[in-house]
Amino acid sequence: MMKKKQITAMLLSMCMAVPTIAGIPAVGVGAAEETVAAPKYIFLFIGDGMSFPQIQTTADYLGTTASDGGIETSALSFMNFPVVGTAQTFDSTSFAPDSASTATSIATGNKTYSGTINMDTTMTIPFETIAEKLKAQKDYKIGIVTTVNLNHATPAAFYAHQASRNSYYDISMELTESGFDYFAGGALLDPTGKEDDPKEDAYQVAENAGYKVIRTQEEAAALTAEDGKAIVVAETLADGNAMSYDVDAADGEWQLKDYVDKGIEVLDNETGFFMMVEGGKIDWACHANDAGSTINDTQALSEAVESAVAFYNEHPDETLILVTGDHETGGLTIGFAGTDYDTYLTNLTNQKISYAKFDSDYVAGYKENQTPFEDVLKDIKENFGLMTADDPDATEDSKLVLTDYEYGKLEDAYNRTLETGSSKKDEMTQEEYLLYGTYEPLSVTITHILNNKSGISFSSYAHTGLPVPVFAMGAGQDLFEGYYDNTDIYNNMAALTGVE
Repeated sequence: MMKKKQITAMLLSMCMAVPTIAGIPAVGVGAAEETVAAPKYIFLFIGDGMSFPQIQTTADYLGTTASDGGIETSALSFMNFPVVGTAQTFDSTSFAPDSASTATSIATGNKTYSGTINMDTTMTIPFETIAEKLKAQKDYKIGIVTTVNLNHATPAAFYAHQASRNSYYDISMELTESGFDYFAGGALLDPTGKEDDPKEDAYQVAENAGYKVIRTQEEAAALTAEDGKAIVVAETLADGNAMSYDVDAADGEWQLKDYVDKGIEVLDNETGFFMMVEGGKIDWACHANDAGSTINDTQALSEAVESAVAFYNEHPDETLILVTGDHETGGLTIGFAGTDYDTYLTNLTNQKISYAKFDSDYVAGYKENQTPFEDVLKDIKENFGLMTADDPDATEDSKLVLTDYEYGKLEDAYNRTLETGSSKKDEMTQEEYLLYGTYEPLSVTITHILNNKSGISFSSYAHTGLPVPVFAMGAGQDLFEGYYDNTDIYNNMAALTGVE
């Protein structure tokens, strides 16, 4: 891990008369000397599984739908930030790393194995996080917000230290021990431990330690800074006890932006605060190759960033906003062999539901009732827009009419769903895994067909080795220019704030 003095020396060797930030030279050729205060308020947004493809696909989708099919793009809130860098994401295990290790790198400046949270590769030395240091050394208030479970890998990487990301109960104990001020997101996993080894309820442990545990949106709306430390669990929980996908959220249901707004309200103080905000279900949607849900959740992250920008506008000299990803998921591409040089992104407006909600609301019933395929096709049309050639709404130039090839793949997938449903990778043939991953064959085939008809494709059900962008605006922004390792995100934050 680079020390503050090493960073200073490195940057001094890169430039001469350049701006200084908290005494540290910032990268910027030909800039006049000036002193910029260290950031008092830091927002770190992490789109889990989000890299350039997820961002550009969302921007292109928004632009083409707004222009009724025109080739236009619409910048997300952070795409116009004054500084953009690029970070490599490999870890000690792989060039296609996981969220635990990559979040560890961002939070602590250290590499470790996939699946490990803030421990070295010997599993004996814990790493202290930027959030812990800011709390202990600077008395900053700390907030952790996520669309997935509060003890999932990425949020945990800012307060926990575990050899395995799956040690959910132990992670929840560290959540309480952190003393952080504001947690908001999905429910804790394994809050009472494993079935064969039950333990005291993690929420009760938190309450005993002085946390106010909030489970309704009404209570969340009423939360104030005077209430003290709080854990806010989304009232409406979906797949995996996480928050709803943005596409599935009911009218009035709080989404990421709402929890960020509340976080700003309760964390704002004269000393300073650090807030990590994760768009966690971008990753989940990409794992399942669901482009429509990916786009909606990436847009939801952009809307949450808008709240930070509004705060920055009130405190421009004291605020730093960073937007990045931990890794890329799914190998998303804009372009598909079947559409050559064309894209038809407006097709995705027909998707009204995530793959996960389709599984719970429809596929479960198909399995129980052995629903005829002809009836299933009606639900597919209603929720995804895909239709057969003999459908009354089918037209010769429709991009949503199923070809014979696509119809056959859909029917085969449905039969596979009725026979066995989703399976573990080691229970599948190579062909089955390439077709369906470990997801419901019917649901993932629907999204594959809709993606491909739109000119979108995925190459994987796992993570890839693509670098991720780092968008920066505010005090110290120039340090985040260039092409660097993800550990330097931590190094720069630490240098700017002066933590050791």
